[in-house]
Amino acid sequence: MTTGDTTPHDAPSGGEPLLEVRGIEVIYDGAILAVADVSLTVAPGEIVALLGANGAGKSTTLKAISGLVVADRALVSRGEIRFRGEDITGIAPNLLAARGIVHVLEGRHVFGHLTVEENLRTGAFLRRLGRREIEHDLEEIYGYFPRLRTKRKTPAGLTSGGEQQMLAIGRALLTRPELVLLDEPSMGLAPIIVEEIFEIVTTLNRSKGTSFLVAEQNIAVSLRHAHRGYVVDSGRVALAASARELLDRGDLHEIYLGVANAVA
Repeated sequence: MTTGDTTPHDAPSGGEPLLEVRGIEVIYDGAILAVADVSLTVAPGEIVALLGANGAGKSTTLKAISGLVVADRALVSRGEIRFRGEDITGIAPNLLAARGIVHVLEGRHVFGHLTVEENLRTGAFLRRLGRREIEHDLEEIYGYFPRLRTKRKTPAGLTSGGEQQMLAIGRALLTRPELVLLDEPSMGLAPIIVEEIFEIVTTLNRSKGTSFLVAEQNIAVSLRHAHRGYVVDSGRVALAASARELLDRGDLHEIYLGVANAVA
């Protein structure tokens, strides 16, 4: 299921931010500064792209928001993260997931020995849904990801990289999140599959109102599907603008991401 519309669309207006990150600093092992000063917002029903080269601080920012940064022996040493107006800085990942924040990690983490459908069902455990609700949500996911329906009985480890990425997103959606943190969804995938995944993200955003914060190196694709974008360089926000404005600049690869990291 896709919208067919790949042009940037206007951001939702008015109201309080769903997510607000205020000047966070993240330090690893008590000494290594990974994020120096990142501030950003995500409105309800908005897709926001977090752009930057490898090592710029994108993944660390997402992990700080989801609480997973502690698994890497890091902490948010300064600043504040607020979700629906409440300070969530340092709250455990499972508690944040129960509040509506789900993180799809870089690298398509799936349970390889479980079938596609068994993987999806693990996403419903958090909400403790009834059987009828789970079956309804599964059918909805298969509607968005038809490829997964055809592979529902296949061990996840035997599916393609694109199918595993779709599975990781589908499993996250079964937690019924308000905000999905999506880390490098295009990594290692063919362009046609990347486009398909981003079109599904846009469809989910428009039909269900799910908000997305997407960390990406692929400038062109992510900005075509986002409302706004932030460019992170050396752990700091170097630029923030609407997706249209960022696309119109035409110099992001050279100025912020480096020619070697450019992705058409």
